[in-house]
Amino acid sequence: MTTARIDEQAERLVIAGDGPAPADGSLDGPRARVSASITGDGERWQAVFPLQAARWGGQLLPLPSGEYRLSIAGADLSEIAQAPLVLSGLRVTLQGDRVEIAPPLDPADETAAGQSTLEERYVAQAGGDENAVFFESFYGQSAGCNPLAIDRELAARAPGVTRYWSVVDLSVPVPDGAIAVVEGSPQWWRARGAARLLIVNDWLRRRFARKPGQKVLQTWHGTPLKRLAMHRPGFDPRRMAAVVKESRRWDVLLAQNPYSERILKKAYAFFGKPIWTDGYPRNDMLVTGDGAATRAALGIGTDERVLLYAPTWRDDRSEMVDFVDPQLLAEQADAVVLVRGHSRTLKPGKDTSGARVIDVTGFPETAQLLLIADALITDYSSVMFDYSVTGKPMFFLVPDLEHYRGQLRGFYFDLDKRAPGPLVKTQDELVAAVLDSSLPGHFGPRYAAWRRQFNGRDDGHASERVVSRLLDLGYIAP
Repeated sequence: MTTARIDEQAERLVIAGDGPAPADGSLDGPRARVSASITGDGERWQAVFPLQAARWGGQLLPLPSGEYRLSIAGADLSEIAQAPLVLSGLRVTLQGDRVEIAPPLDPADETAAGQSTLEERYVAQAGGDENAVFFESFYGQSAGCNPLAIDRELAARAPGVTRYWSVVDLSVPVPDGAIAVVEGSPQWWRARGAARLLIVNDWLRRRFARKPGQKVLQTWHGTPLKRLAMHRPGFDPRRMAAVVKESRRWDVLLAQNPYSERILKKAYAFFGKPIWTDGYPRNDMLVTGDGAATRAALGIGTDERVLLYAPTWRDDRSEMVDFVDPQLLAEQADAVVLVRGHSRTLKPGKDTSGARVIDVTGFPETAQLLLIADALITDYSSVMFDYSVTGKPMFFLVPDLEHYRGQLRGFYFDLDKRAPGPLVKTQDELVAAVLDSSLPGHFGPRYAAWRRQFNGRDDGHASERVVSRLLDLGYIAP
């Protein structure tokens, strides 16, 4: 007979059964995997699965939310079950070989009625009276990008400020000294209303009720090549209304360069309010950082060449594009290949694996990956405008260029004529370009012009400038 229980104190899943001990067991999810510790005396065995993991050499945290497959060699798991149980770091449901990991929300709070009650309480609270910042990056899926760089500078210069981070679940690591608040929890609603300042890099979802004196800094998350918001193909009145409603929530918009300032102002109808063209805080690291710790965390040798493949998402598909065979690329280029999907492909997708291939879609901070990459392979992603800070080679794998440019999104400028690296259509062309040592020199003039236009303020001090503004204007007290 096979049984299951949750060890609440240690946050472990315990499966036990009759007979000799199985050879192995695992709990496999789309972005995490843990192995069982198995013991037995020949008549009875026990498999213990930790419900926490330390990824990338970081701290031990609850497993990411999602559906996991429970596997124990030779064991019949069809009859085991565990009703939803809320632990300190997650909620677990077990049915046969399927384990559902969810954020540690009280089931009553998670219902439509529960969320409605919390939202009404949030709307009614006075708010805006706590010397605190509410941070959110990519809808709580990470604690990174521009908000993270601002957090680090703010923590150093105004350590008395409380820093809340909105997270989808407690698997998301937050900066030292910050407080993680799970989206939809009572603590999340309270912190969102109480903080004097909100710093976000994407839309404010759910209902937003501005409190007296409360300010919103929208950092955005990239210089655009592809058309945004009101500039997207096709006339859609609902989209236009949503864009205007959203941009009116922002008090300040951050732009990486004057080019972005002009586009974002029009694309989001952000008129009559300030745009700070201060460079991108997230890129400070590319000027001042050292990638040794990141290489060590990923298990990459100091002498190994690193290629970072980081394509953008597609409006017509949920998962990451599969234009590259990463393991074959690693063999052909004699390099470690890092695969970085877009934040929008984090939940729908699953980690890629292979010899000398590391899927870093769930890695907390893109800038650390850019810092250690010897070359970038991308397509239409705004990461191209960040990586150019390094001056290192870029390659553009664009087999769907005509479709993307002509039908799916459209561009603000002709990538063919201005890209600081070659545009290729196949993996063979990509490998040939990567191995051609003469190409960086050939694209030198284009690269220099690109950096002059897009990276003029990426000097390693953008975080300082932004935080100085926040303090000088009284958005937050030192």
